[in-house]
Amino acid sequence: MDKLKQMLPYLIVTAIAFYLLPLLGRDTGSFMLILLIAVPLICFTAALLHGARSGFKLFYPLIVASLFIPTIFIYYNSTAWIYTVIYAAIALVGTTIGSSIIQQNK
Repeated sequence: MDKLKQMLPYLIVTAIAFYLLPLLGRDTGSFMLILLIAVPLICFTAALLHGARSGFKLFYPLIVASLFIPTIFIYYNSTAWIYTVIYAAIALVGTTIGSSIIQQNK
């Protein structure tokens, strides 16, 4: 439970990006900009900070992927399923790089 509490602030930021940024989308182009630039940057930054603060946790990218799945039905269509994998991979890379920062500072 403590691990989840450590992840919570970063997951909240990621969830806000997943659920609130699409509200800014007006057309297909703006949705693509959100999906391809804004959300991945926020997802990576949150994962990097989480990894740097808490170390590598494999559950973090899995939870990030799980958080994205409902947005497919809310905002997008079935073609957005691939972003579940992409955002999980981005979170995995972010936590890995962040945790390596901890290892270098020890």
